[in-house]
Amino acid sequence: MTRILVMSIVSLGALLFAANPHSKEWREMAAGMRSQTEPHTRAHAKGKTTVHSSDAKPYDQAEGLSLIEVNISETFTGDIDGESTVRSLKFQRADKSASQVSMQRFSGKLGGRQGTFVLQGSENVENGKIKATWFVVPGSGTGGLSGLRGEGGFEGGSGKGSDVWLDYWFE
Repeated sequence: MTRILVMSIVSLGALLFAANPHSKEWREMAAGMRSQTEPHTRAHAKGKTTVHSSDAKPYDQAEGLSLIEVNISETFTGDIDGESTVRSLKFQRADKSASQVSMQRFSGKLGGRQGTFVLQGSENVENGKIKATWFVVPGSGTGGLSGLRGEGGFEGGSGKGSDVWLDYWFE
């Protein structure tokens, strides 16, 4: 019985020590809990793209409707600074409006960090203007951009260049 009482007192003392906000143990525990529950700090990047080359090849056509593979080479300037190669699949209607999906690997700098990451996009073209949303593919960041997550998009003239943005954070 004495042993149980002594162990209970020692355990209670350890709990009280750890619960003391001035103890090292309590500070470490609180910091760990905070990092798991606080949202990641987000940053907002803006830039422009310039298309250097674009190659579109229809691979299925019927009654004025086309499925097209598009390959683009572009550069980014601004808060996002680097280059990218884009591959997209486009469905183009007879009126030249289109819907497409894309994947691209960016290589360069974002927020002062150097590396690469992959963007997955969904685009719509109406009256020669393109509007898109994209997100960073989880696990695709390398180098200083490892752990990158984010979402954004772009708007501009189809195949000409666009104003881009990316809201991003690191895991």
